[in-house]
Amino acid sequence: MEHDSPTSYARRVAIDPITRVEGHGKITLLLDDNNHIREARLHIVEFRGFEKFIQGRPYWEVPFFVQRLCGICPVSHHLAAAKAVDQLVGVEQLTPTALKLRRLLHFGQTLQSHALHFFHLSSPDLLFGFGSNLAERNIVGVLEKYPEVALQGVKLRKYGQQIIMAIAGKRIHGAATVPGGMNKPLTIAERDALLVDIQDVLAWSSEAVALNEHIHTGHPEHYGFATLRTNFLSMTGSGGELELYHGGLRARTAGGESIIDQFDYRGYRDILREEVRPWSYMKFPYLLALGKEQGWYRVGPLARVNNCDAIPTPLAETARQRFREFGKGGFVHDTLAYHWARMIEALHCAESINELLHDPDIIGADLVAPHGEKRRVGIGVIEAPRGTLFHHYQIDAQGLIEKANLIVSTTSNNQAMNESVRSVANEYIDGNEITEGLLNHLEVAVRAYDPCLSCATHALGKMPLQVELLAADGALVDRLTKGVSGEITRSV
Repeated sequence: MEHDSPTSYARRVAIDPITRVEGHGKITLLLDDNNHIREARLHIVEFRGFEKFIQGRPYWEVPFFVQRLCGICPVSHHLAAAKAVDQLVGVEQLTPTALKLRRLLHFGQTLQSHALHFFHLSSPDLLFGFGSNLAERNIVGVLEKYPEVALQGVKLRKYGQQIIMAIAGKRIHGAATVPGGMNKPLTIAERDALLVDIQDVLAWSSEAVALNEHIHTGHPEHYGFATLRTNFLSMTGSGGELELYHGGLRARTAGGESIIDQFDYRGYRDILREEVRPWSYMKFPYLLALGKEQGWYRVGPLARVNNCDAIPTPLAETARQRFREFGKGGFVHDTLAYHWARMIEALHCAESINELLHDPDIIGADLVAPHGEKRRVGIGVIEAPRGTLFHHYQIDAQGLIEKANLIVSTTSNNQAMNESVRSVANEYIDGNEITEGLLNHLEVAVRAYDPCLSCATHALGKMPLQVELLAADGALVDRLTKGVSGEITRSV
């Protein structure tokens, strides 16, 4: 809910910046005289401008430029752009080897990103409690108290990065694709090296699912925390199965009713709109059929696991069934269940990697499909770790980029993150005093979505943070500051 009148609220709380997320953002809460939340806003205060500064560049350079958006999920941007470039050169079907190499690359990237988010950024909150001792509520504290869990997270991420290294030549910002295919084959030696640890990776991923199920089902207070009943959007395969690389768009209401299904993502402009608001650089997408007020939606692991009819790998499918049982056969709307769904996907990635490494096509040499008639428009969509990612390019007769439009996953979750913050603030703000625990409760709500606020790199919680409570006349009521080393001070 938003109110434009400056007299509709009495106090403003600002959290600037949010920690343990990617990029920089802040939260502001506007309160009335009874401390009820009148507005809750997540502001994205960085401006990146990728859509503008790639204009005039040759289309074949775009997959390498746009992956610089992010240091954690560059592969998603690389592959979404590559899918768009394939269309520009008239390629509808990749060779079997090229397609499977891209899928292997994407599974490796999703595995390492999911591992990083849960084990490094979110497990301190979930293992120790949102308001626990700040000194231990970090990855160092997890290493000291839960060393096996922390080391599994490190090893899972390392394994995903090894896959990226083998295919793209570098762990970050490599050169994997070419128009219509892949840059280099996977050698037998590289394949065999990846097979060495795959059984351990499967075991660690299974244990991560079990841990997250235990955490969520064992803490009933998590069920309603920042929880929303929303529409969900994701890609699914032709049979309704979970699909991370290529499929049709599926959107369903909070109750599970179909809005669209198997929709060709190249027509996304017919179903989605992006609203611009003056207080944030991040847009607010919505489903056109439902309008601005009712059409906002969530994407990412929670949307994908809810939306799909099955997961095409056995261990992850068993985990999905248990997830749905928790939802009594319907959708699970708990925002903190994002973590559980995220680890189910990590397990699916591990199983899929195992299958692909045993597929003889993966070490094939036929890497590039014949080019066809060139086109002026290419639209690539992929399920990035954080959700559905859109890359849309238009080129001129010389092959230079004329227009570009990117809808990143976090943008689609923008309204939901705002609403989750508002929900938590309504429940936990009490009087004028601001505590570090309150700060972290608000950040936990945002952190569950694994947002990439600038599509940059994850922060480990060491950024400074300041929250101020102001009276209606602007007078300072309270101020809480967290320094770069994590110490908390109060001053008025």
